[in-house]
Amino acid sequence: MLAGRRILLGVSGSIAAYKSAILTRLLVKSGAEVKVVMTQAAHDFITPLTLATLSKNPVLTQFSEPVTGTWNNHVELGLWADAMVIAPASANTLSKMAGGTCDNLLIAVYLSARCPVFFAPAMDLDMLQHPSTKKNIESLISWGNHQINPTHGELASGLVGTGRMAEPEEIVNQLQDFFSSGPLTGKKALVTAGPTHEAIDPVRFIGNHSTGKMGFAIAEELAHKGAQVTIVTGPTQLTSRLPGVEIIPVTSAEEMYQACVSRFPKADITVLSAAVADYRPAQQAGQKIKKTNQALTLELVNTRDIAAELGKLKSNGQFVVGFALETENERAHAEKKLASKNFDLIVLNSLNDPGAGFGHDTNKVTLIDASHKSKEFNLKSKKEVARDIVNTVIELTHA
Repeated sequence: MLAGRRILLGVSGSIAAYKSAILTRLLVKSGAEVKVVMTQAAHDFITPLTLATLSKNPVLTQFSEPVTGTWNNHVELGLWADAMVIAPASANTLSKMAGGTCDNLLIAVYLSARCPVFFAPAMDLDMLQHPSTKKNIESLISWGNHQINPTHGELASGLVGTGRMAEPEEIVNQLQDFFSSGPLTGKKALVTAGPTHEAIDPVRFIGNHSTGKMGFAIAEELAHKGAQVTIVTGPTQLTSRLPGVEIIPVTSAEEMYQACVSRFPKADITVLSAAVADYRPAQQAGQKIKKTNQALTLELVNTRDIAAELGKLKSNGQFVVGFALETENERAHAEKKLASKNFDLIVLNSLNDPGAGFGHDTNKVTLIDASHKSKEFNLKSKKEVARDIVNTVIELTHA
């Protein structure tokens, strides 16, 4: 369940930091992509070179690199991760996490993280039982962070008691359990993404500027929540490394229609985010059309309306999400499409909003459900927008 997951490992100053090397190796071996952030104190116990070699990524400690001036963007790191694991979490780091004392990169990333955060305390038994430490841990848990409980045994002080950091194998097991029990576990999802290309001749086509980024982000978020996902995608440069995601490449609207109709009956959730061409040439030339001095006229005919056809086939229990990319009378057009295509939810975005629509890494959407209740969101990364959409689907299907 960790294959393709993005794990951000925070290492603080504790003798147990030597275990972070084993943990990094196990995470990478399980298929996860690992990035490591260390506190300066952690350097006394394990070298950044060791963790960089094992993770195959540079290890970060400072807010910027003193030689190059490169900024280590803590916000970007926090958004990148599917989970953040702070192991070992020293008493000092736990205190800073609970108090918001942002004086190092690890804490800045923690405060910026929107993913689940796990922490594995490691300290002497009396430090762990001190009222201040217990209060800090209680606060962190109350905010939704996940504690990986310390174990009982011989400690670095020579005393015997509870305070040893959980073994790396146990930490990996807890992460696997977490990612195998999402709210959509057991559900099947169908997602369309990207453009379609309608051939004029063997080298030319009618298409649009869709990159497929929004559809792939939604597919991966559904997979993160436990669903088994099939993406039917037009021509894009994208792929997915996540388990449970099947990619069906197609080119034309007709190919996308056939792929969707055959898979739709088994889908619990369908998200139609592809920018399907509305028209195709009535005739496709068998050879490349040569340029002449004469004007060229193309007769266009309608492509299949995939959304409308699936709306007719929808049965009880199936949840269908559509998209409306508009340039005028946005809300009215979206609500009309919501009803006519038998959607349960429609995602409205406008080309009039800077940073929204095709070709961007961001989007600005309004979600409108079948009862015409709406949620409007600010401009966000497409990964964040995908999370908003999927969370809304979960809310509506688990009401």
